[in-house]
Amino acid sequence: MAKALIVDDSRTSRKILRTILETNGYTIAGEATNGQEGIDQYKELKPDFVTLDITMPVKDGIAALTEIKEFQKDAKVIMVTAAGQKAKMVEAIKMGADEFISKPFDTDVLLDTLKRVVG
Repeated sequence: MAKALIVDDSRTSRKILRTILETNGYTIAGEATNGQEGIDQYKELKPDFVTLDITMPVKDGIAALTEIKEFQKDAKVIMVTAAGQKAKMVEAIKMGADEFISKPFDTDVLLDTLKRVVG
């Protein structure tokens, strides 16, 4: 099954995502709490896909997305958005994000998104 990297500054969000993914057969390669950690772990762990929160300290999700795509053009990236981040979401899609999911997480929506992006 596909390996995931979860990048989110919220411990609760990481835990919820980890639970949903593991329950549905995905492997968690790693977790990061900010965009820079996410970039570093992506390069080191080479996951099959990454969930990337938009609003984080050190480097936000848009900056991390840009660097991950520069490192690996075909990286599979799913952006995680909170309410009211439509402009950033549009920007992320333009920058190469494959999809986006919203908080609070809906398991069915997340799994459907993963099927489309990861297969």
